[in-house]
Amino acid sequence: MANVGNQLPTQAVSKPAPGKHGNVLPLWGNEKTMNLNPMILTNVLSSPYFKVQLYELKTYHEVVDEIYFKVTHAEPWEKGSRKTAGQTGMCGGVRGVGTGGIVSTAFCLLYKLFTLKLTRKQLMGLITHTDSPYIRALGFMYIRYTQPPADLVEWYDGFLDDEEELDVKAGGGCVMTIGEMLRSFLTKLEWFSTLFPRIPVPVQKIIDQQMKARPRKVAPKETQQEEEAAVAEAGGEGGQGERRHSRTPRRTPSPRRSPKRSRSRSHHREKERHGPSFDRELERERDRQKKERDGRDRGDRGDRERRRSRSADRNQDRRERRRSRSGSRDRRNERKDKERDGGEDKSRRKDREHHKDRGAERERSKDKKNRGETDDRRHKDDRERHREERKAKRLSRSRSRDRKHRSGGEEKSRKVEGTHSRDRDRERDGEQRSHKSSGSKERSHHQRESSNDHCKHSEGRSRSTE
Repeated sequence: MANVGNQLPTQAVSKPAPGKHGNVLPLWGNEKTMNLNPMILTNVLSSPYFKVQLYELKTYHEVVDEIYFKVTHAEPWEKGSRKTAGQTGMCGGVRGVGTGGIVSTAFCLLYKLFTLKLTRKQLMGLITHTDSPYIRALGFMYIRYTQPPADLVEWYDGFLDDEEELDVKAGGGCVMTIGEMLRSFLTKLEWFSTLFPRIPVPVQKIIDQQMKARPRKVAPKETQQEEEAAVAEAGGEGGQGERRHSRTPRRTPSPRRSPKRSRSRSHHREKERHGPSFDRELERERDRQKKERDGRDRGDRGDRERRRSRSADRNQDRRERRRSRSGSRDRRNERKDKERDGGEDKSRRKDREHHKDRGAERERSKDKKNRGETDDRRHKDDRERHREERKAKRLSRSRSRDRKHRSGGEEKSRKVEGTHSRDRDRERDGEQRSHKSSGSKERSHHQRESSNDHCKHSEGRSRSTE
């Protein structure tokens, strides 16, 4: 199978290299949702079992013990919690759209394993566990949801012919072997009311070829039981007793099981798994569905007969109602004829009253028009008065402004004249001052000259005396 694994095309997720990282598992698809159906994932995350009880489990071994004691089937929903009858299209049971239900403990624990990020060694411990087939089933489901499609055949190769049996249906009634379950994982997308992640088309073709080249091995005990079942069906009631007597536990202990176990099994786990193979169980389920359909058809026939009887009674009631209605109609017609005869007089009276009302309305309308005209005239007169008043006010304002301007001009002229007179006075004062200063200068000059002449005269006298 190593050569077959090499023939598969490479995927987006690559395997870790051997050595230190050889124990780390790759993840295919969404790393947060584990590729689960959104409806199932939301129910898992909101369930009190996952939020309260599984939250306390922290280790791989604690989760394995919880699987051993709590898981009884491999369906995503509990029995009777999800009603998909009558839904078609995208609201069907497979798509997981429309209505939810109570999510199963198996899928809660499956997502809990995903949160632990299992290693390769831990995953191998799950699929080779010897205590419970449901531990192995959850391990194989973990591989189907999280591992690359190219590696699925390599993971499932050594277990395709495993004869250990388990009941995968909620409430029981669908016993199958581990090998049959793994073959359905590889060849079908549907698993009860959910879908597995899609496998690429080239990888799916290679897987289908390998499954055809490797048919399922039929155990000798199964062939003997099928022969005995056929004889029992042909033999009637006696055969049925032999058939019940011939149903012995056909499951042999797996070679991987250890003879000594430390755990104590519950009552339903200690029982050996009985029942036919998966194919015969499907046939029985189909027969049961046919019987239910036949019963429904019979119930529909009875309902039809009841409806017919009820329809006959209803027809009689309708006839009686019609008769009573016809009598009432005749009476109404007679009343109408009488009312018509007296109605003509009433109509004439109404016409006369109507004409009178019309004349009164005309007069009222005329009065209204006259009143309106007078009101309009009054409004016009008022408007003209207002306009004249506004004009008078404007004229008075303009006159007052002119007066102010004139008075202001006179004052300005007066001020200008005052300034001119002051300037003139100043000029006159300056001239007088200048005349005075010139006169004083002349006087001083004459005085100086007279003094000089006096000195010269005195000197001449003194010289002459000498």
